[in-house]
Amino acid sequence: MKILMVNKYLYRKGGAETYVMELGEQLRELGHEVQFFGMRHDHMDAFNDLGLYTRELDFREGSYIGKLSYPFRIVFSWEAYKKMKRLLEYFEPDVVHLNNFNYQLTPSVIMAADRWRVKNRRDCRIIYTAHDYNLVCPNHMLRCPSTGKNCSSCLGGGFYHCAAGKCIHGSRIKSIMGSMEGYFWYHMKTYRKIDQVICCSDFMRSVMEKSPWLKGRTVTLHNFVNMKGQDAGGYIEAGKECSDSAKGPEGRYVLYFGRYAEEKGIRTLLRAAERLPEVSFVFAGSGLLKELISDVPNARDLGFLKGEELDRLISGAYFCVCPSEWYENDPFSIIEAQIRGVPVLGADTGGIPERIRAGVNGELFRSGDEEELCQKIKELWEDENRIRGFKAELLKKEGFDDIESYCNKLIKCYEGEAL
Repeated sequence: MKILMVNKYLYRKGGAETYVMELGEQLRELGHEVQFFGMRHDHMDAFNDLGLYTRELDFREGSYIGKLSYPFRIVFSWEAYKKMKRLLEYFEPDVVHLNNFNYQLTPSVIMAADRWRVKNRRDCRIIYTAHDYNLVCPNHMLRCPSTGKNCSSCLGGGFYHCAAGKCIHGSRIKSIMGSMEGYFWYHMKTYRKIDQVICCSDFMRSVMEKSPWLKGRTVTLHNFVNMKGQDAGGYIEAGKECSDSAKGPEGRYVLYFGRYAEEKGIRTLLRAAERLPEVSFVFAGSGLLKELISDVPNARDLGFLKGEELDRLISGAYFCVCPSEWYENDPFSIIEAQIRGVPVLGADTGGIPERIRAGVNGELFRSGDEEELCQKIKELWEDENRIRGFKAELLKKEGFDDIESYCNKLIKCYEGEAL
């Protein structure tokens, strides 16, 4: 099978890019031919035979004149459309697997793929893996930054809410453009050209099913676990057991790792930490709220880590916390902790409860509830027997798809078979 992977970034920038790269490698190992299309970058990890890529776009930088054209380029990219068509004519794929494409590549890549297959009468499937809620929400997150609350107002096509709430970077102009983009592609019926939408959680699938142009074409495939020791956040060998003593940089510690962002619940977690001086907290990551961590005496910030350093840090944690306040999909941070046998205390929002069975392999608390978060952390810190029971359950490695199993399910989607 010939598969064209499409993603705006072709280097390991984040979780979506790790997904694309590792999936491409595994599909090749299974005997499929894989090529990639996206933006050109100095440190690209994925390529196509023709060397066809779009120019790199960074909407936060660039000349004044260049920025004036950004509002038009985020809606439709002639460059992406024409280069995608050329690559399709050369490669003749059986599957076009779309990932993150909005703003830099734009949905013009969908139009190119659909027009190519219709014109040439090719049985080419267009598959999309949803890494966020972009197809139904202009700011990707189902969250209004001005209120700090989760929101579903745009579901079903009411994109004017994005402009009204200044939902994109707090900018009225950017938010108006986001609304316009949503309406443009809605009326073009472009997303109807996608044959199947892969959602990484049942929660995400329930959201996507509310869209009239996606309803009936979604499937849930939870994120895979890479057990091959690749540097994708530091996965360790399956079955490796963590020490009960949980010794780390400061002895026993509770760990948060990921972005230091408002929607990740960092403020709530830090307020809870201040109320629990007997508990040691370790943070690993980066983001706008980084400076707040230094104000909490029992919290230590190790910065952004990866590979073996991150592996050791996660493996040594007493338990991890995922305090998100937005609709998380299927967080890799939870998977990375659980596959090491480290329990997670998670917020009961989005797809998080699909990974954590409360009282069996971890615990849940009401998202944004500082009081309950504080109580749950204190209970777990003082109950080693419960932590030990959670670890024993996690070390059974049940409920995880390794990358090969995931690919076998994905190929069924490629072939139009039911899972």
